Amino acid sequence: MPRNQYQRMIFALITVVITVHCFVFYSLYVVNGNALIEMNGTGRVLDALNAQGGVYMFAHYLPIWGVILIEFAFAYTLEIFLGSPASYHLARRVFDPRNTNPVLFETAIISATVCIMCPAMSLLATFFYYPYYDGFHVVTLLANWGRLVCFNFPFAYFTQLFFIQPCVRRIFKTLFRKDIAARKGW
Repeated sequence: MPRNQYQRMIFALITVVITVHCFVFYSLYVVNGNALIEMNGTGRVLDALNAQGGVYMFAHYLPIWGVILIEFAFAYTLEIFLGSPASYHLARRVFDPRNTNPVLFETAIISATVCIMCPAMSLLATFFYYPYYDGFHVVTLLANWGRLVCFNFPFAYFTQLFFIQPCVRRIFKTLFRKDIAARKGW
């Protein structure tokens, strides 16, 4: 799909914008929703977040938009410098892109990206959301990281494969339709 560095950066930008929103809301509502509701004695997750003053991150309570911006900055940087190059390299070690069905090769890239980005972003999230008020313990950090990977990996894999990447590819094809048509000679 992307043929140059500019297109790769735009592709990563679209992917990360969609993915970060999905993961922040998945984490708040699905993973931590009941705990937030019980802790704050409210009936809805949004009311619980408002009651506690935002989302607990870096030992402070931040608004949801702040959390999204912070996670976006880290995810985009990680995707550009680690996720995309490494996933393409891993997929090429298994499949030859010239002789492999493009759908299969893209699926291999998506799978490799999830295998790289999910543990990496889960590790960052473990530091972001660590309960620093209890003190810092490496064992707690590792346990929280393992827990996050277990929660996030299935969600990451299936949303990337069946929702996010098809959506990103459609947006990308719309944005770069002239370049794609010129390459195909239409």
